[in-house]
Amino acid sequence: MAFEDLGTWEAEIAAHGYEVRYLEAGVDDPSPLADADLAIVLGGPIDADDEAHYPWLAEVREVVAARLIADLPMIGVCLGAQLMSLALGGELTRGNREVGWAPLSLTPDAAGTALRHLASAPVLHWHQDVASVPGGARLLANTQLNPNQAFAFGRSLALQFHPEADPEMNERWLIGHAGDLSRWDIDQDELRAQRREFGDAAVVAGVLFIREYLRGL
Repeated sequence: MAFEDLGTWEAEIAAHGYEVRYLEAGVDDPSPLADADLAIVLGGPIDADDEAHYPWLAEVREVVAARLIADLPMIGVCLGAQLMSLALGGELTRGNREVGWAPLSLTPDAAGTALRHLASAPVLHWHQDVASVPGGARLLANTQLNPNQAFAFGRSLALQFHPEADPEMNERWLIGHAGDLSRWDIDQDELRAQRREFGDAAVVAGVLFIREYLRGL
């Protein structure tokens, strides 16, 4: 989705010497993802296992799997995290819906990772599907509603939440996901209130996270 971009991460990524190139799912050839120095697979409103309606998901998943096998660094966000789980033999279930800012609980394995910065502030959640932690991966975070919010596999991280989201641009999310928000009976004014309360701290935590991750590569 055009509004689900790299958000507050983009300037930090560019500052570390990367040239950012977006590939639009379902439109662009995903093969350049295979050997990029860094890949970030972002979110979207479709189900990661819905290849019946979106057959190109299989091709994206294959590229994601190839990167994971080669231990090329990658971050999956929301839908991207689910694709990473499926690529490693994990399963996708319709879990407990989470929409809004809420804190994470980090596991002991997260203590020495860049994810530690995200314990300092609530992060944005926007999903209803949950992917399992695949074999060979380490669980890094959970919430009361969902047992898998983040896992690590080699140099790659899968994040079910959105630490990249720019609160200043969140109104675009409310517009772009208006149909889901209506069906889910989500109070948009409550989301705006959460954004005002937690948005600045979430930005700081998200930038510190991506900065440490990039420096560690």
